[in-house]
This record gives sequence, C-alpha cells and structure tokens, in this order.
Amino acid sequence: MSDSQPHLSIAAVERDTGIGKDTLRVWERRYGFPQPERDAFDERSYPLSQVEKLRTIKRLLDQGFRPGKVVAMPLEDLQRISMAELTSPRKTLAHSESAVDLFPFMERLQVHDLAGLRERLHQALVDLGAAQFVTTLIAPLSAMVGDTWMRGELEVFEEHLYTECVTTVLRQTIYEQTLTVPSQQPVVLMTTFPQEQHALGLLMAECMLALNGCRCIPLGVQVPVADIAKATQAHQVDLVALSFSSSLNPNHVLDGLKELRRLLPETTGIWAGGGNAVLQRRPPEGVLVVQGLEDITAQVQTWRAAHG
Repeated sequence: MSDSQPHLSIAAVERDTGIGKDTLRVWERRYGFPQPERDAFDERSYPLSQVEKLRTIKRLLDQGFRPGKVVAMPLEDLQRISMAELTSPRKTLAHSESAVDLFPFMERLQVHDLAGLRERLHQALVDLGAAQFVTTLIAPLSAMVGDTWMRGELEVFEEHLYTECVTTVLRQTIYEQTLTVPSQQPVVLMTTFPQEQHALGLLMAECMLALNGCRCIPLGVQVPVADIAKATQAHQVDLVALSFSSSLNPNHVLDGLKELRRLLPETTGIWAGGGNAVLQRRPPEGVLVVQGLEDITAQVQTWRAAHG
C-alpha cells in the first residue's frame, strides 16, 4: 500500500457505508471512484479518506441525488452540497419543530462532558415527559448526531458515547414504565435484520410502545429472519417491529421483509420503521410502514380497536 493511513476491505466498506460490493466495483469502472489499492492478497483495500467520501455520497443518494452526478465530485463539493441540504428549510423542519434547543446537548457531547450531557438529558425527561422526550428531543438530536458524524465533524467514538448515554436513559425509562403501567396487548417483538447494526431507533420505538402499554420483547439487533420467526412463535407475539436505518441495503430490507412475511402467520403483524427510503417507495405487501415515532400511539390504538 502506498500510504500509512488505515485501510478497509471491500466487505468492511459495505458494512460501514451501506453501499454494496457490486456497486463499488461498478463505480470504480464507470466513474473512476473509488480507487482502491491492493493488499498482500491482491484484494481491494480502501483508504479511510475514500471511505469518508463514500459515506457522504451515500447520504446524498439517500436524499435523492443520482450516482452519475455525485460519485466523481471532489469531497469538498460533496460536503458543501450535503451541508446545504442539511440546513435547508425542508431538512431543518424536524429540528425547528422540536421545541427543544438541541445545540446545548451537542455541545456537551463535543467537549466530552458526558456527565453534563446525562444531566441535561435527565432534566429534559422530567420537563418534557417520556413521550415528548423521545419524539421532540431524542429523535431529532439523534438525527443531528448522525448528520454531524456523516460530515466528518464528529468522531466515531463520540457517536458511540452518545448512543450509550441515550440508551441508558431510554432503558431506565422503559423499566420505570413497565413498573407503573400494567402490560397489555399487543405483545411486540423488537429486533433488526442481520445487516442492521443500529439499535437506537429500535429502542426509541420500544419506549413509545411501552408508554402505550404494549408488552415488548427486545430481541436485540442483527437476528436472522428464521430466528425471528421462531421467537415469534415461542412468545406468542402479536406484532414484530423492525427498525431500518438509511445505511441498510434496500434489497436486504425488501428481501428480508418478504421472507419474514412468508414465515409468519397472517395474524401476526409486521411493523417497519426507520430512515430507509425504500420503505416509503416500495413497502412490501403485508407490512405496515410506521411513518414516525409520533405515529406509534395511533397505530396501537388502531390495532386494539381491530382486535378488541
């Protein structure tokens, strides 16, 4: 290799960016980017600088840009476009509707004041109540953290620390809710497919479901479809709730949902949510796409009305 910076294999780049191996090879031939080096085994090896650019490209593709327009662009131009998209009225609407100033939380994270971040989160939970805490603070704040990381303005370890901090607060909220509110139907199995590593969206959904009196069974992330079906049967589950981030390959989303629908009884519902655009474009038959965390209460009420 020609430089000393860390390199990733093509499989690691696929996991990191959500861009498939075949797509990376096609772009290499068609657009001249990425330009991988070769390791000692003559396998493609990608410098982190190229991986950073691929992350930015994936973000823009998720926002509707076409590969032919953005793949060959310099990173600086891509970051400028990404920033313009992020700060446009259309993109900042969710943040502006938050009714919570998100930047003090970001500041605590970026100066590595975890005690201060936890204190602010706990105070916001008291001030807002659990439901508003999740929908008007944690959801837009998590989006802001993800956007900042994608632009290279937040380190990976800082994003992980944020996730762990929020996870602790949400888990405690769910625990307290189950102590004070008797669990009712529906019984909801919470998980993600094997390719999905992001757990925070799933945890926010679990918190909203618990606040609506559902009995949640958290199965964790990255569970094979066949095992999801087995767990559904073992726990006599009414609904399977799945979260999909924007980085997940759309084909993995659709294929997995179709397979899960085939394995489950028709009486078992499948709810899918998250930021993966394919859910809006091509929702699979027999799957309910939950539009957002704030929609969960209405969907639970509809389910209970139909199964009362």
